Amino acid sequence: MSLDTFGARADAGPSTIPDIDLGFDKPRAKTRVVVAMSGGVDSSVVAALVQAAGYETIGITLQLYDHGAALKKQGACCAGQDIHDARRVADQIGIAHYVLDYESRFKEAVIDNFADTYLAGFTPIPCVRCNQSVKFKDLLETARDLGADCLVTGHYVGRVDGPEGAEMRRAADAARDQSYFLFATTRAQLGFLRFPLADLPKPAVRDIAAALSLPVAIKPDSQDICFVPNGKYADVVAKLRPGAAEPGEILHVDGRVLGTHDGVIHFTVGQRRGLGIATGEPLFVVKLDAAAKQVIVGPKECLAVTHITLTDVNWIGEHVAGEDALDGRRVLARVRSTRPPVPGTLHIGAGWSVVLDDPEEGVAPGQACVFYDPQDHGDRVLGGGWIAATALRGEGVAL
Repeated sequence: MSLDTFGARADAGPSTIPDIDLGFDKPRAKTRVVVAMSGGVDSSVVAALVQAAGYETIGITLQLYDHGAALKKQGACCAGQDIHDARRVADQIGIAHYVLDYESRFKEAVIDNFADTYLAGFTPIPCVRCNQSVKFKDLLETARDLGADCLVTGHYVGRVDGPEGAEMRRAADAARDQSYFLFATTRAQLGFLRFPLADLPKPAVRDIAAALSLPVAIKPDSQDICFVPNGKYADVVAKLRPGAAEPGEILHVDGRVLGTHDGVIHFTVGQRRGLGIATGEPLFVVKLDAAAKQVIVGPKECLAVTHITLTDVNWIGEHVAGEDALDGRRVLARVRSTRPPVPGTLHIGAGWSVVLDDPEEGVAPGQACVFYDPQDHGDRVLGGGWIAATALRGEGVAL
């Protein structure tokens, strides 16, 4: 099917509309591709480009939580309006489109995990859990069941075929790179996935959407986690786990009691504002002890850590005979999605850990630590794990 078939602008030319080659050694018309369509501009453009390139294209949108309630909420992905938008795009470009009800799976794997992680005093990343347990597991299996050759998404991340199989790379647009959120992708999943937006900056994607007259061309990007209205995490946790917000003490790292709080779910490591205490020095949350109902605060230097203990590590770097072979492996470690990767060393003992060359501040348990290859200018993603604990620089005190 040509671009003209679904209403591309008359001035849209080859320089505006890139040809998508998914790398299969068979005719495109006989290559079945499932596209995950969230209803946003990125996945809509991907679906249009895959269809325009001549592949047999099927769009799938996931209904992840209450559809009716979602219609009243703006600025979040996976909501009712987004399902409607995905269907409009699919109809316009002329592809089959299905909406799958994954609400129960999403609640169990993502929402409940989010609430329980917060209650434990950790800072969760539900978007990683969603990719890990729903999109790249359940949806990927559905794509296989449909006889698809691959699953395509609108994530800004790279994928190349290396000597040992598919490799994940950072996106060309560093400001849009989503590799941090995809660290849990397995080798097998990566082999089946394709990411056509890897080399495109966001403005170019919007230009393509406009050139193709897609109805979502000027739709704003999602800002909130889809089930967290207005970014108020504590409100969601309190609703999911009634009575969970128990009061406790706010302690200084030197042991002084500085005040009380209404629940550790209202705090995150690194937080400075909204502590509810008045002192003569700026203080930050440096630790949350959910079991003791304590919020520990201290000066900024107390946020600096170099030792990071990890759990549930996923390694997609070079093939090794065993985990021990990675002991001492140099990596670039990224401890937050908004931070650049920094040099460090992997240690494999009773478990996985990373020792950073220089301290990082505000490293929160529950977040991810993602590894990149320093020998490849930090472009190749080697994997990552969940941050279970950190240690103060030079003191060996686990937080």
